[in-house]
Amino acid sequence: MALFATQSVAIDPQLSPPACQSDGLATKKEAADVANATASTIAHLSTLCQTHTLDRVVLSDSEPSNARFSDLLADRATGSATPIDERLLPLLRAIAKQYPGARIELVSGYRSPKLNEMLRKKGHNVASHSQHSLGNAVDFRIVPDGATKGIDPRVLEKVIRKLGWNGGVGVYPKKHDWFVHADVGRNRHWKG
Repeated sequence: MALFATQSVAIDPQLSPPACQSDGLATKKEAADVANATASTIAHLSTLCQTHTLDRVVLSDSEPSNARFSDLLADRATGSATPIDERLLPLLRAIAKQYPGARIELVSGYRSPKLNEMLRKKGHNVASHSQHSLGNAVDFRIVPDGATKGIDPRVLEKVIRKLGWNGGVGVYPKKHDWFVHADVGRNRHWKG
């Protein structure tokens, strides 16, 4: 059994910049705020980073909510969103526990039929009836803490299967892609 280190951070799914320093003289209200923040700390597993918008969200056992996760994975062309299948976020949490402190770069989530068709016509490796258009898929890479390149997608596929994932898993190991796809469809495998 492997042991994993975790960091505690105050609940702030937007990863806002730290508050400004004061003159060092804490008021009773500030002391109460610090106590409340300490009481509401969560174990930080990872940071979710949307690669197109650069939005960053803390990933913990309870954050983000599935609604916030769905918003993070909204269609990058139209801005439209759909609820992302609730099995995908726990998968990312389980993977994050394998790579403590890593950054999870979200490459693609929901794709509107319009964006999906545009990508397909441009010759991208996109299915005409994509699980992305149903809110049932996420493309991502894991970048370990301190690394500049993500983990090989073929390695991530093995990690995903070892976790018991029974949906589709596609690997995109080309230099310009370098991500893994996971969806809740039937159990299948492909290389893009």
